[in-house]
Amino acid sequence: MLRLTVQMILLAFLVTFVACNAPPVPLDDIVIEKTFTPERCDRMVKSGDYVRYHYIGMFPDGKKFDSSYDRSTTYNVFVGRKQLIAGMDKALVGMCVNERWMIKIPPQLAYGKNGYGDIIPPDSILHFDVLMLDIWNTEDKVQIKTYHKPENCGRTVQVSDYVRYHYNGTLLDGTLFDSSHTRMRTYDTYVGIGWLIAGMDQGLLGMCVGEKRIITMPPSLGYGENGDGSDIPGQASLVFDVVLLDLHNPKDEITVEVQSLPEHCPRKSEVGDFMRYHYNGSLLDGTFFDSSYSRNRTYDTYIGKGYVIAGMDQGLLGVCVGERRKIIIPPHLAYGEEGTGTKIPGSAVLVFDVHIIDFHNPSDTVEITSVKPEKCTYSAKRGDFVKYHYNATLMDGTYIGSTHTYGKTYDVVLGAGQVVIGMDQGLIGMCVGEKRTLVIPPHLAYGERGVDGEVPGSAVLVFDVELIDLEEGLPDGYMFVWNNDVSPDLFTEMDKNKDAQVDSTEFSDYILQQVEEGKGRLAPGFDPQRIIENMYDNQDRNKDGRITEDEFKLKADEAATHDEL
Repeated sequence: MLRLTVQMILLAFLVTFVACNAPPVPLDDIVIEKTFTPERCDRMVKSGDYVRYHYIGMFPDGKKFDSSYDRSTTYNVFVGRKQLIAGMDKALVGMCVNERWMIKIPPQLAYGKNGYGDIIPPDSILHFDVLMLDIWNTEDKVQIKTYHKPENCGRTVQVSDYVRYHYNGTLLDGTLFDSSHTRMRTYDTYVGIGWLIAGMDQGLLGMCVGEKRIITMPPSLGYGENGDGSDIPGQASLVFDVVLLDLHNPKDEITVEVQSLPEHCPRKSEVGDFMRYHYNGSLLDGTFFDSSYSRNRTYDTYIGKGYVIAGMDQGLLGVCVGERRKIIIPPHLAYGEEGTGTKIPGSAVLVFDVHIIDFHNPSDTVEITSVKPEKCTYSAKRGDFVKYHYNATLMDGTYIGSTHTYGKTYDVVLGAGQVVIGMDQGLIGMCVGEKRTLVIPPHLAYGERGVDGEVPGSAVLVFDVELIDLEEGLPDGYMFVWNNDVSPDLFTEMDKNKDAQVDSTEFSDYILQQVEEGKGRLAPGFDPQRIIENMYDNQDRNKDGRITEDEFKLKADEAATHDEL
């Protein structure tokens, strides 16, 4: 039993030895071993296709006789046109890009009894380790696969449009040969007029801004037989992964989309108006580049005068206060081919979402809308002391202030410079009980500087005013008047201590007494003591603190205007 076992082991060893050193088993047909198959196979080789592949040619014992890798170039050939040995012509059909096969070809489908020179002996079985890199056909056209399309597509690329796009360019096997992303700069060009390879010219047509598509083209529409001389080999199919960021046509004008209008629009902007507006600025693909909101300050400028880019100058004409509109500006009406050098690239279409806060013209006057009471016996004039309530806002309705908050009127003397010029003008002619809306341009209000923290610079103001009370003022130039005839012994009456001079106390006591008794009136709205001090100072000609009878004069006797008797 032991002897029989030993004999069997020896026999098995002998069979194994003979098998390992046996000559190749003759093949009747090609044999294919698939060593790698990609997950996706969008296209298989068919007879008549042109292919690019790498290979290593070996004999069955593993000895290499040829390799495309050694020449650093793929083998490029039509399949099924007898440009290959019959076995390879047959074997390549059905391969996918990036698929790798070990192909074993019998001599009758290779070089047969003659072999090939000194390289391949007669009747040789050949093994080819093949990696398929590219497949195309002379009938191929540009293939487009859109994998993202924006919800809104108001415009698509047409012939002669100028576009800005990013791309990754690869060969069919995925080898990257170029990318605009790595340069961090879009590719900018005209479409359909020969500035691009033919396949890209065709592939970009019909795209929307924001769309992403895969554009695959045969070499006849790419770089042809010679490639580009560096990264793109000859006869290579090209694949471009493209995202369109911008498009316009040199004939484009601005596009205006009105997003909201106020209920009332008594006036629309014109050339020469000064405007305050907020905006968000973005590129056509939505990339943000600037905003007045982020600075918490409106953009203030004249319109139609070249102070802003041409497209904005046009887009701001004909707007209402409170209006919101989207203004789309082509680059030739914006920052042109150069851009701004930072956030706005060259040849970029700009999108501004604009909110009009207010506008005025330097020639504007105060705009008055009035509701008068049934009876109006007296109208306010310069010098009158008036008491009124007001609510103040900006043109867009932003609250500024109100007397109602404090529960008391605002009291001023008209024409005395106690309020802004526009308010002075707007109160003239009012009756007690009258209500007015005053729209005051900034040059009659707080001007370019405004009031820090309260009123923005160059702001139009709106006041809703109600006149509560008024006291008639004195004639222009007077701070005190007599209601009756002036006493001929005026100086004597003032000189209480009979020392032939009037001091400031005697003077003040006397004037206040006349006012109290109704014989005289001080200008309303001013500090009485300050008026009396000014009157006394004007009478004290030599400034010695005393008034003598020689110095004392009535206003009617004066040639010049003084705050005196």
